[in-house]
Amino acid sequence: MILVRQEIGEVLRDFRQQKGRTLRQVASRASVALGYLSEVERGQKEASSEILASVAEALDVPISTIMREVGDRISVLEGLQTFPDVVPEDLMASVDAELSLR
Repeated sequence: MILVRQEIGEVLRDFRQQKGRTLRQVASRASVALGYLSEVERGQKEASSEILASVAEALDVPISTIMREVGDRISVLEGLQTFPDVVPEDLMASVDAELSLR
């Protein structure tokens, strides 16, 4: 069984290590308890969207990049041979329309 929380944890750990940051540094910058972030990285705890946003900001990585990486990993685990590299046009149109209202 594929657990999304495990993939999220692995992606967060990968980005943290790529940035050369310690768990303590990221937890402090994200205002998240060190033990909790450790459990999230190990896939033992579910991270709320607020926690994910804080950690993404602490890592200087857009949350969309994190979620894209999670999705790509899950696609591979599911055995998909190909997955889209672009955002669907209808989604872009709806986002453009929403942004123009702001």
